[in-house]
Amino acid sequence: MPKGADNRSPEPDAKEDDSASTVDSSDIDSDAPKKRTRRTRNFPGTSFKEALFLADAIQKHASGQKVRRLTLFEALNRAPTSGTSRNLVTASGQYGITIGGYNADFLELTPLGRSASDKGLDEARRVAAQIQLAILDVEPFKTVFEQFVGLRLPTVEVLKDAFKSAGVEDDVVSEAVEIFLANAREVGLVRTIAGSEHLVAADAVLEQVASNDSVPSAGKDTPTSQNGPTTALPPLQNHGSPQSLASRWAVQADDLSSTCFIVSPIGAPDSEQRQHADLVLGSLIEPALAELGLRAVRADQISKPGLITGQVIEHIAKAALVIADLSFANPNVYYELALRHAVQKPVVQITRSSDTLPFDVGQYRTVTVDMTNIYTLVPQIELHRQEITRQCRAALAEGIPSQTQLTLFYPDFWDHIGVETS
Repeated sequence: MPKGADNRSPEPDAKEDDSASTVDSSDIDSDAPKKRTRRTRNFPGTSFKEALFLADAIQKHASGQKVRRLTLFEALNRAPTSGTSRNLVTASGQYGITIGGYNADFLELTPLGRSASDKGLDEARRVAAQIQLAILDVEPFKTVFEQFVGLRLPTVEVLKDAFKSAGVEDDVVSEAVEIFLANAREVGLVRTIAGSEHLVAADAVLEQVASNDSVPSAGKDTPTSQNGPTTALPPLQNHGSPQSLASRWAVQADDLSSTCFIVSPIGAPDSEQRQHADLVLGSLIEPALAELGLRAVRADQISKPGLITGQVIEHIAKAALVIADLSFANPNVYYELALRHAVQKPVVQITRSSDTLPFDVGQYRTVTVDMTNIYTLVPQIELHRQEITRQCRAALAEGIPSQTQLTLFYPDFWDHIGVETS
């Protein structure tokens, strides 16, 4: 008998329960609650670059050899049983990067996983392995890629239809599009040609790698961040200024469960910081959050710019999600980001590619936007929007506590000061 099974004899009066079998089945069907159907995802739940982190860790800490799972996560200063760690191991296995589940004693690289993460290997072989794992070995990704390779990158709605035809269920099709676009960009399969984004053949990417001795996805045209691909902003549509946003949203501070609070440099009305903040909010963040059913609220909608009021702190502490724009290295933004870290709740960072982030925050979820000029920004807008959505979805799925320096290196901090953050 399985461990934990109840081997006791039934109570004498248990026979009375047999009367339940005479109840009309139609009554049972009408009254019984419907079981929720579990979502079936036939693709990994994170981007390839995020999953490749595990392979990089095995290369760094175990010289690419088979390693005990607990030893590896101890070296990474991560809890091996946390949801984030389990998801990382699962995604790495789904991509075919590693062998061993989240309960396995050991983890080891597959031959392709070793090639994809070996910095000593020539670039062409490494990129070839990454393309194989990130796109070609994931059946729905391969199907959609082969459908559009050599063509202009289609709209998100067209990609959703393509993934549905490839067997992806409706309730996860948005995630499929987001991760596919992130992966294609990370391995260099998305390239700007004549001012628009195209899906290019793997051979074309490998030829460029061989000729330039550099990986396209790490080149000048594709800035990257520590936590994933730096993708693109949404098309410059007339989503409105913060003034119109304020009229569209009635901010209710008592219920922030569907609010994403935007921590951003704002500046004077005619300043570069204000123009930047308005562009990012109206053309990037709002459209990206619409997919998640969240509404964006910026500090100047609830207080005067530059003032960190009680209402601002309440939003930082209670909002379902915070997006922190670290562009311009604004000290108020970093202060508010630290407050969010202290409450251990989900946060996503945005920054311009021209701004270098401090090491302490550069290793967390960051979407980097190349805003050098309009010619680099506009062609990548749709990809940036999808990446914002993907990173936000992942941060929300990670839940509480969200990983920060405090949770990683000083998990007893909250016990020490005697407060509850959940």
